[in-house]
Amino acid sequence: MQTNRHLIALDLDGTLLTEKKEISSYTKAVVQEAINEGHIVVIATGRPHRASIMYYHQLGLTTPMVNFNGALIHHPTDHKWDVLHTPLPNRTAKKIIQTCYDFEVKNIFAEIRDNIYLDRYDEQILNIFTEPDQEEMITIGSLKNHLTEDPTSLLIHPKDHHIEELREYLSDKHASIIEHRKWGVPWNVIEIVRKGINKSVGLKKIAHYFHIPNRNIIAFGDEDNDLEMIEYAGVGVAMGNGIQELKQIANYQVKTNEEDGIGAFLADYLKLEVTPTIAKDLSE
Repeated sequence: MQTNRHLIALDLDGTLLTEKKEISSYTKAVVQEAINEGHIVVIATGRPHRASIMYYHQLGLTTPMVNFNGALIHHPTDHKWDVLHTPLPNRTAKKIIQTCYDFEVKNIFAEIRDNIYLDRYDEQILNIFTEPDQEEMITIGSLKNHLTEDPTSLLIHPKDHHIEELREYLSDKHASIIEHRKWGVPWNVIEIVRKGINKSVGLKKIAHYFHIPNRNIIAFGDEDNDLEMIEYAGVGVAMGNGIQELKQIANYQVKTNEEDGIGAFLADYLKLEVTPTIAKDLSE
C-alpha cells in the first residue's frame, strides 16, 4: 500500500461534519480504516487550531494540519515539524481596521494563531467562536490599541448594506496584500488573510513532505474557500451540498455531509473493507 498511498484532505464544516458539527460513526470508521491501510489523512479548514483540534483527536490523526485556510500550517503533536505561519502585515491590518471604523461596522475580530482580539464585546460572537474554557485567549477592546502583532486573519462583521462597498474598497486599496471572501449565510462576515493564502498552499507543503504525487491527492470540500484545494488535488471531490462553482471544477461529486459522502466515496475509491460492526454502527 505504501507505493500507492494517498493524501486525503478533509474540510470540516459542511464536509466532514454533519449539521450538528459531528463526525458520523460510519465516516469516522472509514477514515480510520484508510489510515490503517497506510493513507495520510489531514484536516484542511478555515477554522483556527483551537476549533479543530477536537476533530483531529477524534480521528486519531498524527499528521500536520491546515488552519485559517492555509495561513497556519503546523503539526499539533510534533513540534519539530516546520510551522508555516503567514499572517497579515500589522500595518495593513491597522489601515483596514481604520476603514472599518469609518464604515461603522458592527464589529472586528482579529486572530493571532489561537489568540482572539475582539474590538467590542459581543456575546453572540464569543459564543460562536470560542468555548467557555478559552477565556484566557480573548482580549476585548480597540484593535487599534491592542493589536500589536501581525494577525493571522481579520474578520469583519459589517452592516448588511455596506458589504459590497466595503469589499470593493478592500479590493481597490489592498488587493496586492490581502485576500478577502464573504462567508455564507447566516453570517455576513468578511474574512481577510494574506495574499496568495489558500488551502492548496498547505496541501502542497504536506504532499511534498510525505512524497505524495499530485494524482494521489484526494481533497473534499463544499465552499468557495475549498476551490483552490479541489482544483489542485488530483482527485478533487465536491460534496452534494457544495456550491455550484465547486462542483463544476471537481473530478467527482458525492453525497452530502448528512449522507456520509466522504465515507461512501473513500470506501469505494480506495477499496476499503467495511466491517460488520461498522455497518451495525451505521444502522443505529
